[in-house]
Amino acid sequence: MSLRRLAPPEVQPASFAFNAPNAEWAAATIAKYPPGRQASAVISLLWRGQEQEGWVTHPMIEVIAGMLDMPFIRVLEVATFYTMFNLEPVGTLIQVCTTTPCWLRGSDAVVAACKTHIHPQEKTLSADGRFSWTEVECLGACVNAPMLQIGSDFYEDLDGPLTEQLIADLKAGGAPKPGPANGRRSSEPEGGATALTDTALYDGSIIGRYTVAAPQPALTDAEAKKPTQAASDREAPKQKPPGAAT
Repeated sequence: MSLRRLAPPEVQPASFAFNAPNAEWAAATIAKYPPGRQASAVISLLWRGQEQEGWVTHPMIEVIAGMLDMPFIRVLEVATFYTMFNLEPVGTLIQVCTTTPCWLRGSDAVVAACKTHIHPQEKTLSADGRFSWTEVECLGACVNAPMLQIGSDFYEDLDGPLTEQLIADLKAGGAPKPGPANGRRSSEPEGGATALTDTALYDGSIIGRYTVAAPQPALTDAEAKKPTQAASDREAPKQKPPGAAT
């Protein structure tokens, strides 16, 4: 685990405060825990603060520590331990999955597009200060590899040119549509669904097409029941002498 530090003082903002909706959410989150256990909400509050500001700042840690009645150093330890927390400005962060499934499907081309059109180094702001990119471990969308994540959105089935177009759209102020970039629906085969393709399965017209067979009488056993004997009352089998044939 590499050492992680907060951004230098000259980069830090003067103050931090949750906006009204987030402040209400934070109060409700803290209230979920019994008295004396408010520290359990630290990751949730740090994450919501990062969603609001884009990164975790020194003033943010101070505010959250006060809200949870925690020492500043304890909140700092959490923020610096988990790499999901950005400790410096990142702009719009593009997270590229480079774990084995995505790598086998061409994540190198996605990374190359980020290096060319954002910055040669990961976790470094672009020249206009609006974007950065980083490699991450599996994001759980292996069936649509290769893919990347921006905020809470997945952009899947990418290649080099598609990634370049995605970045260009973002720079132009657009809002690219999340999901597969190659036109397929969800995680269906690239050529379209090959099973369960009858539309009647989904439009309700199949209802009533089939009838249920009339119930048949239950099977009966006319044979008289033989008396049974408890196992404990049965005569034990005689033991065979050693070497006797089975």
